[in-house]
Amino acid sequence: MKRLTFGGVLCVWLVLALAGSAKGQGPFAWWKSEQFQKDLGLTAEQSTRIENVFQAAVPQLRQSNKELDRQEADLSRLIEANADEAKVARQLDTVEATRGALNKMRTLMLLHQREVLTPEQRVKFKTLHEQWDRDRRTRSRAGEGGGRQQRR
Repeated sequence: MKRLTFGGVLCVWLVLALAGSAKGQGPFAWWKSEQFQKDLGLTAEQSTRIENVFQAAVPQLRQSNKELDRQEADLSRLIEANADEAKVARQLDTVEATRGALNKMRTLMLLHQREVLTPEQRVKFKTLHEQWDRDRRTRSRAGEGGGRQQRR
């Protein structure tokens, strides 16, 4: 049960910290949001510590994301060139290894951010995130006329 709860909270963190905002302007820095700070009782020191964790991870995350994009482009070129299956499979292994490393970096960043909060704040955070997610989905649907969001 603890593993499921911890995993759920990490997923919440992943959505909030790394998901693009509704306008595509980058991640939602929830620890800077006045509403989240107030509702969580987040201190200035906690907010600063969470920001420091985020800023320390950003260069590595960006570099890893660029590498993933490059590897995926190489895979696409191989597929379009009708390369043999063995070459495609090797490149696919490279893509998935890069993706796994990126996900590991993200998860560890989120874990380090989570460690800044008290147990009570973690519980509150989950509730706040659920509301934020519902609101975001409602806004997204309203902006699209109720349709599903298209993937690029």
